[in-house]
Amino acid sequence: MILSRVEDRVAYIELARLDKKNALTAQMYAQLAAALAAADKDREVRAVLLHGAPDCFTAGNDVGDFLKRPPGGASPALGLFEVLPNMAKPVVAAVGGPAVGIGSTLLLHCDLVYAAPNARFQLPFVPLGIVPEFGSTYLLPLLAGYQRAAELLLLGQPFSAQKAYEVGIVTQIVPENELLQKAKEAAQTLAALPAESIRLTKRLMKKRHGAALAETIAEETRTFTERLDSPEAKEAMSAFLEKRKPDFSRF
Repeated sequence: MILSRVEDRVAYIELARLDKKNALTAQMYAQLAAALAAADKDREVRAVLLHGAPDCFTAGNDVGDFLKRPPGGASPALGLFEVLPNMAKPVVAAVGGPAVGIGSTLLLHCDLVYAAPNARFQLPFVPLGIVPEFGSTYLLPLLAGYQRAAELLLLGQPFSAQKAYEVGIVTQIVPENELLQKAKEAAQTLAALPAESIRLTKRLMKKRHGAALAETIAEETRTFTERLDSPEAKEAMSAFLEKRKPDFSRF
C-alpha cells in the first residue's frame, strides 16, 4: 500500500506494507508512480518526502507477485521509471532498514537522501541472474566512479549506510529516532525556498544526462525482461523461493 498526504506544502508519500517489509507489488508500483505524478502537478506542493518506516524502507520487489507476470510482459515499474527521473519538484528520501534492489536504485533519482545507521542497501541483480535497472548502470558509475560502482553492481552484496554515504547515494546519516524529522525539516526548507529557482536549478543539473539516462533505462529494461527467462535467473529465483543456495555451475 502507498499512502499519500499533503501538509504545509510538502507531499508525504509512504511505503506502507510493513507485514511484507514494504516489498513492492505491481499495484504498489502503479500507486507510487501516480502519487509522485500527482504531487508534481499539485500547485499546493513544493517538495516531496518519500519514506517507509524508520526500520524498513523496502525489501525490493515482491518476488511472488513478480513471478506472476506473463513472460515478456511489461515491467510494473515502467510508470515509476518515467515519473521519478522527470520530477520538477525536489524529492527527499528517508531510508531506514532494508533498501534492496529498487529500494536502492530509486534513491539515485532523489535530490536529498537521509539514512539511519540501520539502513542496509543492496543491488542484488547479478546474483539473481538478471541485470540492474532504473538507470543504475549509468548513474552509479557517474556518481561513485567505475570501480566502486562495479563492486556494488557486480558483486551485489549488502552494504552499509556509511558505504552508501561514501559513494554518494546518501546525503547524510542521522540517528534512527531523528530520521523522519530530519527529512521532514529538509523538505520543509525546500518548500519555503523560491519554487521556480529550485525547478530551474534541478533542470540545469539533470539536463545534460537526460537523453543518456532515458536510453540506459530503456536498454536495462529490455535486457532485464529478457534475462527473466534465462536459465540462470530461473535457477536464482527457484533457489530464493526454496531458501537454498543457487547453483550456476550448469550454465
